[in-house]
Amino acid sequence: MFDDIKAIRRNDPACRNIEWALYPSLHATVVHRYLSHPLYRLNVPFFPRLISQIMRFLTGIEIHPGAKIGKGFFIDHGMGVVIGETAEVGNNCIMFHNSSLGGTGKHIGKRHPTIGNNVLIGTSATLLGPINVGDNVKIGAETFIINKDVPSNCTVVGAPGKIVRMDGKKVDMELLPAKLR
Repeated sequence: MFDDIKAIRRNDPACRNIEWALYPSLHATVVHRYLSHPLYRLNVPFFPRLISQIMRFLTGIEIHPGAKIGKGFFIDHGMGVVIGETAEVGNNCIMFHNSSLGGTGKHIGKRHPTIGNNVLIGTSATLLGPINVGDNVKIGAETFIINKDVPSNCTVVGAPGKIVRMDGKKVDMELLPAKLR
């Protein structure tokens, strides 16, 4: 929880003092991390999903109880954020409002994205399918990525998403298809 509080203070210049206690991002993440996800892992029926739906109602942030969230996670202006059941989010990641880590409805088992460490996902970005996003990636606002992996150390923008920076240099590259599962 303290890593999440540090993430709020580090990433939101509007947070000056104890204001972090008011952030829906912190409420949704803490309840997920310490209540709904542990109950889900214990195979407790009904209650993990009920808790996540109550948090969605209260915060506008929907995190499925099965999702794995790393430390230092921050959702800025969380309304409309959706994180699916088999999604995995690394450490020190940021998501902006209306962004989704969703499924396509065409996969069985692992259906949602795996996000590396130090990833920024911009406003209204949509990442769908069992894709892998590497470390130190920036995904621009309104970027759409479906069934395409994203390598580490790059910036992706557009619909469909294209790599525009890689290892600090400008490029113009298509994303690589995810392995067929």
